[in-house]
Amino acid sequence: MARTAASRADGTRTSGFGKLLGVAVLGALVWFTRRQPGEPPKQDDHATAFADNETDPENFDQTRSAGPGGMRSQPRRTWDRIDQAADESFPASDPPAY
Repeated sequence: MARTAASRADGTRTSGFGKLLGVAVLGALVWFTRRQPGEPPKQDDHATAFADNETDPENFDQTRSAGPGGMRSQPRRTWDRIDQAADESFPASDPPAY
């Protein structure tokens, strides 16, 4: 009797299910250990410019608090006193003259 790739030395055949199960377990192990935890999703019940828990969705006057703390995302650079004063003056027509 000729031996095939799916038979053992004692003449019994293997189904390959054990190998398939092992590969699936290893693949799942790699998948779950290599995934990077994502950033928590932002709340969708307010406008884009507002920080989380900054506004009430039913408020008709959606004005955010002044300063980088009221912004939804972090500023690209640190704010100086001119940036802070200009942000605090909004929605006035005249920004402070520094």
